Amino acid sequence: MVRLYAAGGDAVTVVEDGSFETGLDGRGARCLAFDPGDSETLYVGTTDEGLFKSVDGGGSWDGLSGIEHSRVTAVAVSPVDGAVYAGTEPSALFVSRDGGDSWRELEEMRKLPSQPTWSFPPRPWTSHVRAIALSYTNPDLVVAGIELGGVLRSTDGGETWQDQRPGAQPDCHSLSAHPRAPELFYEAGGGGFARSTDFGDSWEGVDGGMGLHYVWGLAVDVEDPTLVYASAASGPYRAHGRGPSGAAVYRRLGNEPWRTALEGLDNLPYALCPDPEVPGAVYAGLGDGTILRGEDAGEVWEEVARVSPGLDALVAVHK
Repeated sequence: MVRLYAAGGDAVTVVEDGSFETGLDGRGARCLAFDPGDSETLYVGTTDEGLFKSVDGGGSWDGLSGIEHSRVTAVAVSPVDGAVYAGTEPSALFVSRDGGDSWRELEEMRKLPSQPTWSFPPRPWTSHVRAIALSYTNPDLVVAGIELGGVLRSTDGGETWQDQRPGAQPDCHSLSAHPRAPELFYEAGGGGFARSTDFGDSWEGVDGGMGLHYVWGLAVDVEDPTLVYASAASGPYRAHGRGPSGAAVYRRLGNEPWRTALEGLDNLPYALCPDPEVPGAVYAGLGDGTILRGEDAGEVWEEVARVSPGLDALVAVHK
């Protein structure tokens, strides 16, 4: 059985066996990550109240102190050594190596030459860490995506950084790695989709077959690292505006062109995640709170849940 965690709509919703439980109500939940070593342990970042942790599958929550900024925009847990990374607005990255009890800023990221140019268009005086991805084999490999500022890479656990990586999308929205292909890496960005075959050192655009290029959500199949899903709209105003988004979900297998799996959606799928138990199955969390499940590599879709509008993040874990 699969348990779904959805963040957004000012709460975290746990969907399991057809039942729903909410937590952190009114706290502005916006990003989440579970511990690969313990699916009952979950971290949730909020808009203005910092980072929270649950060790009982979302049943109860504890606020974590030690992160300088209260707006936590990305969180990830290393599948190798359990280190927890939290990104914030303004753009900074913090790490905890004791399960969130203490934190240290990885200050060198803010000293990169490109840092003065980082700027989020709706709030041009600031930017934020939108995505964090960690290696499944090397605990020292860390990749961070800045909205808007590019993709940054560290080979020593965040102590030093390589600045904006060539070929990557500067407007980063999502990043993803895969345990079965340690060097293969993907990015969804505001100008398209990019792929790296050296864990984020260099990148190439892979947009062939996509009709929409403002790409947001990203998921990789649980077994096949070359089966990838992405959500996209024609631009930011259609994606995030009040009218129909006209968004689509695309899928790509190997080096084939992208194919449309869903199209003409009223709401952008802000979050995509693989089914952890069924190859070829994927979940899509739409902005209005609808959660869809696709089977046969996105050939067949059905609604499986509806949570509060404002869904921002979605993960599926083994029960």
